[in-house]
Amino acid sequence: MKPRTPIDLPRVLRGTASALRCLGAIAVLVIATGCASGPKANPADPFEPFNRGVTRFNDVVDDAVLVPAATAYRRVLPSFVRTGVNNFFGNLSDVWSFANSVLQLKLEHSAQTFMRVNVNTVFGLGGLLDIATEAGIDRHSEDFGQTLGRWGVPSGPYVVLPLLGSSTVRDTAALTIDRQGDLLNQIHDVPWRNSLYFLRVIDTRANFLRASQLLDNAALDKYTFTRDAYLQRRKNEVHDGDLPNEGN
Repeated sequence: MKPRTPIDLPRVLRGTASALRCLGAIAVLVIATGCASGPKANPADPFEPFNRGVTRFNDVVDDAVLVPAATAYRRVLPSFVRTGVNNFFGNLSDVWSFANSVLQLKLEHSAQTFMRVNVNTVFGLGGLLDIATEAGIDRHSEDFGQTLGRWGVPSGPYVVLPLLGSSTVRDTAALTIDRQGDLLNQIHDVPWRNSLYFLRVIDTRANFLRASQLLDNAALDKYTFTRDAYLQRRKNEVHDGDLPNEGN
């Protein structure tokens, strides 16, 4: 049984041109902000002053909007409902992970993700129940940024995006393709689509409330800790934990 996916592959491929334009725009931004970098700039983060400014903006939005909404979400909804919501969005993301596993020629990951989508969709009430994990079928999260990295595209400098947070030049360029592969983007009813987008953001933020509190209390420099953790995690994801000695 094949997973039913409404992904428009030709539309996804056409998005590559948009991604390249996005990459060019980022390059211009990088050059424009390069003068703000000091001689002691981290080689992976040559635009740290700019990134720190965006981080401060994101923190204000997070404290004013996302944290209160996520806190209320956890208090109002029982844990089994939140788990169902998280499972549902995880099942949707598995469809795009499957497509990227195929593009990366990861046959074992592709087969496991294919089985996850089918098992959770058919037997897990459309993904509300994560039957696949209970059955020992591992989740392999893949996105187009990882696909580009798999085929040798370097990550480029670290970038902090407004509202979206940590990224790199490569991952930012890949966002256009990832958006086309997002099943929520296939919903044509705008109010429903936006409501689901917001619910997913709040659900994701609610899952990291405790971790962010620990980070605020423990990290001497939250920005540096977040940057280094993100870059290390992305490198691990691209190489599946088998890190090369050099490069990205």
